[in-house]
Amino acid sequence: MPEPSVNESELRESLKRCPEAAVQAAIAFQKTRDPSLVPTIVFGIVERFVEPEVRSIVREGDEQVRLVEDLAIDSLLMVEIVILVEETLQIKIENEELRSLRTLGDLKTYLNAKVQGLPVPSQGQSLNFAEIAAMMPHQPPFLFLQEARIQGAVAEGIYRISGEEAFLEGHFKGNPVFPASLMLEALGQLAVLQLLKSEVDGLKAGEVDPNTVYFVSCDGVRCHKVCRPGDILEMRVELKKVHSPLAQFEGFISSGGQRVAKAEEISLTFNPKAEPKEAEAAEPS
Repeated sequence: MPEPSVNESELRESLKRCPEAAVQAAIAFQKTRDPSLVPTIVFGIVERFVEPEVRSIVREGDEQVRLVEDLAIDSLLMVEIVILVEETLQIKIENEELRSLRTLGDLKTYLNAKVQGLPVPSQGQSLNFAEIAAMMPHQPPFLFLQEARIQGAVAEGIYRISGEEAFLEGHFKGNPVFPASLMLEALGQLAVLQLLKSEVDGLKAGEVDPNTVYFVSCDGVRCHKVCRPGDILEMRVELKKVHSPLAQFEGFISSGGQRVAKAEEISLTFNPKAEPKEAEAAEPS
């Protein structure tokens, strides 16, 4: 069968300011539909839209690079990227599916599946508020997780600032601002949830006693944005190291596609659940 015709001049115009390797890959892709070309195309499109100082990060192709935290891709910039990716790869991208993508690796895996007509890979276990509250030692009104998703060493969570929180009456008078200290508390709670549900680094779900998990330290904290009632805190923690009785995480918060806060190292201490005692032998009658 003859190869599909490709209007190279139009494609080059669409992909202007993208690396030449991405343009060449796009031309070849529209002729062959070879999924192996997708990463070169997508990373090239991302490189076009991000700031010059982070383009080398995209060029290196590290799949752990985070879209918001490392590349500063906000929601509007993501829309521009999606439009060009859809046009170039000739696919349709659903907004709901995009919300779970956090890294270049997530984006690559997702688009590979879309191009090949395969089911989009599972994005982990989702938990609602009732499920979260049932397993957490923290409880309302001091529980700052309303939804969560756990996949491997990564946990993501959401807290919507309603404005009804009692502490906002005094923080500050007539100017309600969600306290930065409670943002860190929310990240810590997400780390606790990940620890309770994780199945990585020698831990299995249900092995940690929830009543023995406590905060130890938090280093490398930076706050970038003030959050107010109506904002949604979109949180992410990643388990970096665990050696009982200590677990260390990295955490980030964004809201509306903008960076809010970062904690380079959150440390928690914990104990495993006690082994159930063996039933005592029945006494002879």
